[in-house]
Amino acid sequence: MGEVFRIRSNGRQNGARPATPRSGLIAALDVGSSKIICIIGRVEQRGIRVLGAALRESRGIRSGTVVNVDLAEQSIGETVEAAEELADQRVQDVMLSVQCGQPKSIHARAEAAGSNVVVSDPHLRMLLADAKGRCREPGLEAIQAAPTEYVVDQTRGISDPRNMVCDRLGVSVHAVAVRSAPLQNLRLAVERRQLTISRQLFAPYASAIATLTPDEMSLGVTLIDMGAGCTSVCVFRDNALVHADTFAAGGMDVTKDIAFMLSTPLAAAERIKTLYGSALGETDSGDDLIEVPLMGEEGERGNSRVRRAHVARIIRARIEDVFGCVRERLEKSGFDVSAGRRAVLTGGASQLAGVRDVAAGILNKQVRLGSPQSFPGLAASCTGPGCATALGLLISAATTEAESTDPSPPVIAAPPRNGIAHWITERFFG
Repeated sequence: MGEVFRIRSNGRQNGARPATPRSGLIAALDVGSSKIICIIGRVEQRGIRVLGAALRESRGIRSGTVVNVDLAEQSIGETVEAAEELADQRVQDVMLSVQCGQPKSIHARAEAAGSNVVVSDPHLRMLLADAKGRCREPGLEAIQAAPTEYVVDQTRGISDPRNMVCDRLGVSVHAVAVRSAPLQNLRLAVERRQLTISRQLFAPYASAIATLTPDEMSLGVTLIDMGAGCTSVCVFRDNALVHADTFAAGGMDVTKDIAFMLSTPLAAAERIKTLYGSALGETDSGDDLIEVPLMGEEGERGNSRVRRAHVARIIRARIEDVFGCVRERLEKSGFDVSAGRRAVLTGGASQLAGVRDVAAGILNKQVRLGSPQSFPGLAASCTGPGCATALGLLISAATTEAESTDPSPPVIAAPPRNGIAHWITERFFG
């Protein structure tokens, strides 16, 4: 480890200036249903130097939610300590991925009126603080919020209104909010290891940072992050996240289906899925016979043989169910058509053979598998689509300021009035 890589820019958020890499030590912590990943790096002038990375089995977490704080804390601690040992560095602050608490999209708007106002940074900060403050619902806590577009007078689709003259300035904000209790349990498991959470991002949003291209973010794309316990959907348009959704179904459900239908232990089912799994049709899977250990059986009667095509049928049924649910949720949200005909799959469960073809047929979109940006020096176990979230967290920590996605910015006083540039605090929104 220790090589330096240059950061690939995947576009920038509306209203954000081109990112300048920060300096110093950074740490990304992705807490998933099947694995926990910690990556430690140092931001330097040429890019990021990867110092250490570790992956450990996730315990005490189900479908992205902490179900046993003690086990979750232990797993997190083991992962961070392993990464620290490889990096020969101690970390205090971590950037955390969040997927628990039934994530929900919240949209809000705010407007301000003036007379020939020259828009400045204080204007934008005050307007954004107002809009983000409206992203609240009872029982939910926003984990990130960012502008999706600005409206200058009657002109929509403005990405950065700084230094423009206007009489009326509006902003639309999208936030991702989750139920407070699951979020607090996740934070508790991290903080009990004497770690401070510097920032938190919606996990699939972090995956998008590592896998999407600038053109995809600009023209419209649906990112589908298929994890072990959850499948999440993010819709991007005009370089901004405009919709987020998550439901509890993923790669572990495929494993459980195999174990149930073949009456085999979960460990054996996971191995069968990994070595022989495919979502292709029966004719494409072949008639090869697979040895299947039977649950509770030993000796000569301890194994049976099934055709590989039978395993493919089991897997395909679950994968079709997952993408059917994705399609229904996109149609219900209204983003099925407006997001365009481009979809990107990432996450560990997306690597099963045939998943891309099934997704393309059900979603009626062009589908590709999204692999994260290469990080020279990383161990092979910390690369690939299954690690996209952790790598996206690292990139975000290095290239963006915390305020760009801060859901609770500090209250900003109105800019002083000077000359003809009068800022009127009355706001109009709808």
